[in-house]
Amino acid sequence: MSVINTNVSATLTQNAISKNERAMSSAMEQLSTGKRINSASDDAAGLAIASRMTSQINGLAQAARNANDAISLVQTADGALTEVTSMLQRMRELAVQSASDTNVSADRTALNQEFTELRSEINRIAANTQWNGTNILDGTVGSSGELSFQIGANASQTISVTLDDFQTTSDSQSTTLTANTSTAASGPSATGAAQVSTVVIGGTVTEGDVLTLAAGGASVSYTVTAADVATGSSTAADTVATALSTALGTVSGITKAVSGATITFTASSTSYGSNSFDLQVGDGGLMSGISSSEITSQSLANTAVAALDTAIGLINTERSEMGATINRLQFAADNLLNVKSNAEASRSRIEDTDYASVTTELARTQIIQQAATAMLAQANQIPQTVLALLK
Repeated sequence: MSVINTNVSATLTQNAISKNERAMSSAMEQLSTGKRINSASDDAAGLAIASRMTSQINGLAQAARNANDAISLVQTADGALTEVTSMLQRMRELAVQSASDTNVSADRTALNQEFTELRSEINRIAANTQWNGTNILDGTVGSSGELSFQIGANASQTISVTLDDFQTTSDSQSTTLTANTSTAASGPSATGAAQVSTVVIGGTVTEGDVLTLAAGGASVSYTVTAADVATGSSTAADTVATALSTALGTVSGITKAVSGATITFTASSTSYGSNSFDLQVGDGGLMSGISSSEITSQSLANTAVAALDTAIGLINTERSEMGATINRLQFAADNLLNVKSNAEASRSRIEDTDYASVTTELARTQIIQQAATAMLAQANQIPQTVLALLK
């Protein structure tokens, strides 16, 4: 049918040109931005997936930074405790020296002067060591000394470490330990008598409080648990007394008995030389067992050695935990970066422009654009054939 008003061929060609222009414009936009998805209409599902992946990637990147910050914090604590360990070793050396009767009273006084100065420095380090403006060795950091590090892109993906109270003072908690000797051991010329000493749990028993006890050659550090206080304040001290005695275990040369909140220690022998024992208690922190130690006499020096052995053992345990946590955090950080790299690669396959494919598409649309323009010119010439009919 020959018509003039409606040029169907030209209309079809214009529609084809319009579609091709959209395809060519999309290809040019992808090549210009480097992204395959520049608006939701490009790939609605792909946009949602890429957005979720972006959230994960950003979270993983921040989690890796969190892990490295956590490593720095724990390393700061461990570095401070390195010096504390050195001072404890020196204090033990001084106590061993003072325990020998080759020293006179003036010598022991001089040794005790250095001993107390070192203890004061331990307390100062514990009270003043900070990371990012926060004390980390006085038991106040985090939640009762427990730090939770966010090491993951999603909520509650954490690693925890406990930094205890390393102060030598004993006034930072509610639970208390009090030691008392009710029967002194007899001397070489006295009637045989065995030493009897008691340890009483007092104050307000509170979860998380640390109690240290050294009797004879045994020592223990006990942390009050939620179960200890769950039975109520009237029996919590009794529960802790039993738990503390159990944790201490069997002590050579000493018998133990628990009655209520009191632990009674009795030397097994009445013979001089084996009828006495050293007893040291502490509350408020891992180092509180040496809070009242002195080396001004042979007896006090021997007691100090036992307390220092407990303190050194506790420091070693804490540093071992810190070292293990540092290693764990390092592996966690490495894993986070590995997961982040794989997530970025996955997002790239969804979101980024494949230049080889899109440049081919651009060339195709440009050729079609040129061909369509030529065909539109031909379609516009078709109505002129009607003039031949009018001649």
